[in-house]
Amino acid sequence: MKASRYIRILSRAGLAIAALMLCGCDYALLNPKGAIGVQEKELIITALLLMLIVVIPVILMTIYFSFKYRAANTEEEYAPEWSHSTKIEVVVWTIPIIIIAVLATITWRSTHELEPSKPLVSDVKPMTIQVVSLDWQWLFIYPEQHIATTNHVVFPKDVPIEFKLTSDNIMNSFFIPSLGSQIYAMPGMVTRLHLIANHDGDFDGVAASYSGEGFSHMKFTATATADQASFDAWVNQVKSSPDQLPDLPAYKALAQPTIDAPVKYFSTVVPELFANVVTQYPGSMNASFDAACLVEDEG
Repeated sequence: MKASRYIRILSRAGLAIAALMLCGCDYALLNPKGAIGVQEKELIITALLLMLIVVIPVILMTIYFSFKYRAANTEEEYAPEWSHSTKIEVVVWTIPIIIIAVLATITWRSTHELEPSKPLVSDVKPMTIQVVSLDWQWLFIYPEQHIATTNHVVFPKDVPIEFKLTSDNIMNSFFIPSLGSQIYAMPGMVTRLHLIANHDGDFDGVAASYSGEGFSHMKFTATATADQASFDAWVNQVKSSPDQLPDLPAYKALAQPTIDAPVKYFSTVVPELFANVVTQYPGSMNASFDAACLVEDEG
């Protein structure tokens, strides 16, 4: 049996195994529903293909040389005294250096283009949603609509969303894989994440940083409505909810550790709640910087 036949058999087996593993799976990162997610998908695929330029030849040559110089093949010469080839050294060093240089350039550009705090370019006015990481649930505050929800965030598709994030307790990570970038939520600080959904539907959201006993249940649903009218109808539905966050004691009760908490809608929210959560810790890093804009958001 020739080496080329072995290579064909292994290649087909590898493709068959990959197809079986991926069959029926819908990986959110590779099926993005927003502009940021699409750019990140292209970056992942580009980086993978560039790295495969080195990986695939190495794998194939390993298989080929292992077969060619096997103990049973006495026709091939084995020369253990051989130790150097300038041509081989040039190839094995030049190609990886070129690939690393290309990857570095792409990474540099994409890092600046996909900076989470960078506002998205759009003719549509962005909407602000404030996010608080609790133990172990997510609180979403809508400063313009004066409502709040837990474990369910809703926004219209094709509308840029500016998420402002903080944490009530320990650091966590906010991530909607179908839409793109994840970002940390930290106590006493405000981080920003700009996303947009270009398709309507429900998308899974997760806490991507371990934060204790209820971490695995700290999930939420992000819903992109088909249009502004559908979003407004949802806002009216929330405003009819009997649950409220009228004062800080009500918020403190909500912030108590809970596992697998249900979705809740709050028809009213105490003014400046997000600002108070951020500045509740002495020496809050972003307190002075963000105080004015936080109060403006609440107004």
